[in-house]
Amino acid sequence: MQYDTKTVTESFINFYNNIIDQLPGIGVGVLIVVLGSLIAKWIGQFARKRISARTHDPLMSKFLGQAIKYVLIIFAIMIALKSAGLGGIATAILTAAGASALVLGFAFKDIGENFIAGVILAFNRPFDVDDTVEIGENFGKVKNLEFRYTKLKTFDGKDVYIPNSDVLTKPVTNFTEDGFFRWNFIIGIAYEDNIVGAKQTIMDALRREPNVIEDDEHVNFVIEDELATSTVNLKVFFWVDTKDFRRMALITKGNVVRNVKEALEENGYYLPADIQEIKLYGGEKGFPVRLERDSLTDEKTLK
Repeated sequence: MQYDTKTVTESFINFYNNIIDQLPGIGVGVLIVVLGSLIAKWIGQFARKRISARTHDPLMSKFLGQAIKYVLIIFAIMIALKSAGLGGIATAILTAAGASALVLGFAFKDIGENFIAGVILAFNRPFDVDDTVEIGENFGKVKNLEFRYTKLKTFDGKDVYIPNSDVLTKPVTNFTEDGFFRWNFIIGIAYEDNIVGAKQTIMDALRREPNVIEDDEHVNFVIEDELATSTVNLKVFFWVDTKDFRRMALITKGNVVRNVKEALEENGYYLPADIQEIKLYGGEKGFPVRLERDSLTDEKTLK
């Protein structure tokens, strides 16, 4: 028992002495980690600014700046372990990382997919910051591209984080890249109205709206769409600017609908409502109707 106690004591003393001997190396290692992290952060920010200045692409520059920072931090940690006399641990970490790559690949399959998709999107993607896009069922402005997700800000104030793998594999509709979007709506005129004149009246109303785009590539037009129950339906197509898609484009559409309606009425075109036909089935011989008049004179006149 005495031998065991002596052995334990000697082992503890040896361990303590080893720790004391390694304290300068550990201190240097901690210093390397701290300085390395600060330097990595500075280099990451510098790289982001330089890349942004050259490419004018804030999404890619931020993504690459973060990637450079994290790689340098890992490199600093490995140097710190070797400086602290813990090179065996650094080697073990690298060996374990290589040996467990397959296991981690299955365990973190989604994380790996999103990271790789983020790298691909950083260099080749269908949108920029503040572009209005639709990804799957999500519709909003692009705000950020991170390692694992793309952030959208919806027009009703929600922050949506979409996995990068979904962005890469799902259809992405960009409403801002081209800068133009074509709206359409239907308006009905009476059967007895002149169709050609109504179409010209609508085109004149479109040209009076300053936010409607019309040039050689973006042509506005009106077509006969349908012979409905009580109206001849005309379909109006017109182009708008989508730089401020959700607000300005919708306001422009509202202005166009109002202007077209008022222009047709001012030029004598009738915009009838749908005709409702009421049928009586069974033994009814009449349809009870009660007429109410506001004055006693009207009631006497009816009698």
